[in-house]
Amino acid sequence: MSGFDWNEYKEYRKYSTKEDKLQIAIDFIKSYYNMQSPSSIFDLLVNDDIGKMMLDKRSITTAEDLENFMFL
Repeated sequence: MSGFDWNEYKEYRKYSTKEDKLQIAIDFIKSYYNMQSPSSIFDLLVNDDIGKMMLDKRSITTAEDLENFMFL
């Protein structure tokens, strides 16, 4: 799989009712890449410069931190 498709994300974001860009990105990944595992989602985001900035902004450093963000 290639990296995160930011052009498709921007199109997806136009129709989202959510405000948080990381939450929109997570929803996009679940939909576009058909990923459900917080570990897989974390790996995709942490290996992308912008995705990494989104995680760092919220002090998310592990897949477990991302899982807590997703489900709390």
